[in-house]
Amino acid sequence: MQDALLALTRYWTDRGCMLVQPFNTEVGAGTLNPATILRVLGPEPWRVAYVEPSVRPDDARYGENPNRLQTHTQFQVILKPDPGDPQEQYLASLEALGIDIHAHDIRFVEDNWANPATGSWGLGWEVWLDGLEITQFTYFQQAGGMSLDPVSVEITYGVERIIMALQNVSHFKDIQYAPGITYGEAFGQAEYEMSRFYLDDADVDTQRRLFEDYAAEARRMLDARLPVPAHVHVLKCSHTFNVLDARGAVSTTERARAFARMRGLAREVSALWAERREELGHPLGRTEPPPLATAPAEFPTVTEPAPLLFEIGTEELPPGEVSRTARAVRESLAGKLAGTRLAHGDVEVHATPRRIVALVPDVSPAEPDAERFVRGPRVTAAFDAEGAPTKAAQGFARGQGVDVSTLERVEVDGVEHVGVTRTDVGRGAVEVLSGVLGELVAELRADKNMRWNDPKLSFTRPVRWLVALLGSDVVPVAVSTLASGRTTRVHRTAGSPLVEVPSAAGYPDLLARHGITASIEDRRAAIVTAAQALAGSVGGTIDVAGESALLDEITNLVEEPNAILGGFASSYLELPQEILTTVMRKHQRYLPVRAADGTLLPHFVAVANGSCDVDAVRAGNEGVLRARYEDASFFWRADLKVAPETMKAGLERLAFEERLGSMADRAGRIAAVAADLGVELSGSARATLERAAALAKFDLGSHMVVELTSLAGVMAREYAVRAGESEAVAQALFDMERPRSSGDAPPSSLPGAVLALADRFDMLVGLFAVGAAPTGSSDPFGLRRAAAGVVSILRAHPPLRGITLARGLAAAAEHVRAQGIEVPPATLDEVAEFTTRRFEQQLLDAGHDHRHVAAVLALPPATADETLAEIERRVGDADFATLVAALQRVRRIVPADTEPRYDPVILAEPAESALHQALVKVTGSLGAGPHSLADFVASASGLTGPINTFFDDILVMAEDPPVRAARLGLLAAIRDLAAPVLDWQALGTSFTTD
Repeated sequence: MQDALLALTRYWTDRGCMLVQPFNTEVGAGTLNPATILRVLGPEPWRVAYVEPSVRPDDARYGENPNRLQTHTQFQVILKPDPGDPQEQYLASLEALGIDIHAHDIRFVEDNWANPATGSWGLGWEVWLDGLEITQFTYFQQAGGMSLDPVSVEITYGVERIIMALQNVSHFKDIQYAPGITYGEAFGQAEYEMSRFYLDDADVDTQRRLFEDYAAEARRMLDARLPVPAHVHVLKCSHTFNVLDARGAVSTTERARAFARMRGLAREVSALWAERREELGHPLGRTEPPPLATAPAEFPTVTEPAPLLFEIGTEELPPGEVSRTARAVRESLAGKLAGTRLAHGDVEVHATPRRIVALVPDVSPAEPDAERFVRGPRVTAAFDAEGAPTKAAQGFARGQGVDVSTLERVEVDGVEHVGVTRTDVGRGAVEVLSGVLGELVAELRADKNMRWNDPKLSFTRPVRWLVALLGSDVVPVAVSTLASGRTTRVHRTAGSPLVEVPSAAGYPDLLARHGITASIEDRRAAIVTAAQALAGSVGGTIDVAGESALLDEITNLVEEPNAILGGFASSYLELPQEILTTVMRKHQRYLPVRAADGTLLPHFVAVANGSCDVDAVRAGNEGVLRARYEDASFFWRADLKVAPETMKAGLERLAFEERLGSMADRAGRIAAVAADLGVELSGSARATLERAAALAKFDLGSHMVVELTSLAGVMAREYAVRAGESEAVAQALFDMERPRSSGDAPPSSLPGAVLALADRFDMLVGLFAVGAAPTGSSDPFGLRRAAAGVVSILRAHPPLRGITLARGLAAAAEHVRAQGIEVPPATLDEVAEFTTRRFEQQLLDAGHDHRHVAAVLALPPATADETLAEIERRVGDADFATLVAALQRVRRIVPADTEPRYDPVILAEPAESALHQALVKVTGSLGAGPHSLADFVASASGLTGPINTFFDDILVMAEDPPVRAARLGLLAAIRDLAAPVLDWQALGTSFTTD
């Protein structure tokens, strides 16, 4: 291992990095060394490399876990500014370590890093070596709450992981650290003893006192304008807090307060450091931005229609952005071309992690000329009484460069104007495309954007090259520092990673010859075919439909899919299958192999990117999965030793939201709301709900869920059954987390459904009340998902239709208010509207008529579904259409505040008396509500004729006040009888018949 550290040191110092020493106080990562966190601030260039022992008390495992240490070794590199080819430099550093980058599967997998405690964040990747994360690679965007200019590249190697892979050992203790000395022999004792200290023996009172002393000293150093010693003491604060946290001595309130304190100090340190460097005149100088590309002055002439190729070359895009960007580029390019006069074929766009490829056939060689009329002043203003041109006409003609005698006359909206017909000469295709393609690149945006060494561009990952060809001619495109050409980039490990493109024609075939499948659809199909074949070879199959989202992600992680079958020890199948598949999907992006009955087989399919040594890559991925399963087994065994009630007590230490308290507070509110709503249940279902509510969220305190948060609910079910709880209680605890997403199944049991509703009602009311409602694309608490979940649960369980949205929100508000948080009625209205909009979107997405959707939105969701189905069955029903029209007419004429009361004796006219009698008959037939639409129509159809006759024969707004009031009261009674069934006005004219 020491040879690897020396090799990295030599490699980076040979490339201009200064070597500095590890920091002399505990840091959780090399990032917090002032050589990174402070030096990335400001305009000074900075290239540095150093080893950093990184101390994380919470990762202490007494040296027993093969992959977790309280002190692990990082090798940190900072390149400021971004050199333009940092990935290539990094790959060369792996070769310096002795890693054959041609034999192994090395990939850059999206990872967006943030450190809220220091106000720092960046975008980049985890770097995988045969499925093992070995490096964090980040474009630093902000530090200490300050935006960075220039942007720095941070490369953080996980040295123990790399060496375990190189030396093919499965436990860190077996690493050969130096000749004849293992890692365990050198550091095993310290690992055990420091684990004891962090987990068992650190004195809590002493650590609390140290935290206060360090924070006070940091404050004093800031006041003395000494940012470096202030930073040292902020680091000491952070480490002391981590010790307290590992000892389980930090409550939710203390956590929030400590984080706020450290964050404030860290930001002050950063600001003061930047001030001090400016005061010193930036001794290292200032980074100059790279020169801008030269704008094209000449354009090739094309004489025949030709295909267009435009490739935007990037560093690895996040998988979700590959397809999204392809769609955005297609729409943008089609729209921009439509704004020109160039004739062209259909726009086709393909995408991989490293390129967006737009292809347009049959682009005409030039725009046609176009005539346009330039309108001038009115004729009455252009000529005087004698017909001589006025100054207005002369000035207009002069401005257009024509003689006043050539002005034409044209009538516009009945007014005659003078003007001139101008011919716009069509531009050549290359000139037109140069501007269009430049605009397209400049306007590229994603959900989360970053900056790199280009001063004017911003996108989800750096754009590094452009290929623009019309036929065989280069289309010159200049965007910020980028200039287009005919050179593309293929696999970085190719013998010739740069390839000249002779012509736009056949470009996907050229890429294919270099091992790149441009089409997303073709890559996915290839993955499915290969994976099914490999699974079939061991008697298994891939659940293509169930793994659809994972397949989409894998497709956009690779340019050349290379499916590899791997296996694991069958003994791991003793763990719950959800644990195994979650590790495969979430951490490793492996496809699980299943038997025909759906049970897991001890195999998986990994998809490498491009050619590699299949045996080496298989072995690497199997080793990574084995280590992950060992971790899971460790957590499983540890959790089974703890009773659910004891586990739930640990929720006091888990933060939910500062003002809403801990997860224990939240679990208590959920139980209380569930009790309020549980009156809808009876007998054993009520008892199941009460017991499940008492244990709500307990599994959040488990090792397994802390590590794999998506297993919340799954582990509650597993642990509850093994602790002796009934299957019904265990199922309710599982159900309360469902649905997890828009495509997930709702709770299967009524107790679970009530508990899930209580969970979501509490989240919605509490977070809206403290001002944490979603804004734009930001929804950190998943409130849109929670609101959609409420609707899905109520739609799936008609027996719970008594739990209306208003009732559920009111119950949650009562218990949020009990914590001293104000929940005004306006907040409940806002949440109700927010949730209703989710319901509306679900119905519209299902293809329902927007008018029919609007008519049922105010109903309980299950009733709304039934009513909507009945409405759609009655499309084309003439009798229903006449009833709708009659009820709409009633609603239109009756003022909203009219009471449904009247004296029948006053209704003396035959038509009004008949309508009264019809209403009495219908009311008696219906009985007490609520009424389904079918039942209502069956009875209320008898009102259609009397209503129409009433309006034909009766003057509703009679001069006699008692008569007018009686007639309006009669109509109001009809209105209110129909109103609970649906919003008749919202149906509009959708049932109008000729």
